[in-house]
Amino acid sequence: MNRKSPAHRRPGRRAAVAAGLVLAVGLGVSTQVSAQASVHAPAKPSAAALPSAGGTNGQVVTRVADFYGAYIDAIGDYADPDAKLETVLRKHYLTADFARRLAAWEKRHGADGVLRAQNVPRKWTVTDNGAVGNAHEAIVTLTFGSGETTQKIKLFVLVERYDHISAIGTTSNR
Repeated sequence: MNRKSPAHRRPGRRAAVAAGLVLAVGLGVSTQVSAQASVHAPAKPSAAALPSAGGTNGQVVTRVADFYGAYIDAIGDYADPDAKLETVLRKHYLTADFARRLAAWEKRHGADGVLRAQNVPRKWTVTDNGAVGNAHEAIVTLTFGSGETTQKIKLFVLVERYDHISAIGTTSNR
């Protein structure tokens, strides 16, 4: 055995080295903490200043918000609206019966039936309005214009239990 093998090491020396290491680390950490405490960190932006979005699978509010967000993005690009995506979104999110009724409404009124308007909102919010029989209702608030010339439209969106929109109107289904 050589002098550096574990069998020849003295336990006292190992303990002294370990104690010194602990002391050095402890002093270093306490010095860092006190030094950091005296330096003012820049203020973090508040949560209200940072936009966020989220959702939960299976929630009506999330489903309706996903639909309106994607729909407005599809038609809202005035330079290059995506009519194909608009059609796909309607087919995916709306019941077939409601899609037919919506097309008839649009023909009569000369407006987009999903938005109940001829132009695209700059902002929208979706809130839960509770159960209506076997369905669920969400309230979509669309904001048009900017500055002092804003107009809000409140829509009531009825979602069937299989997550398809079966009605959009300006009055509640309650």
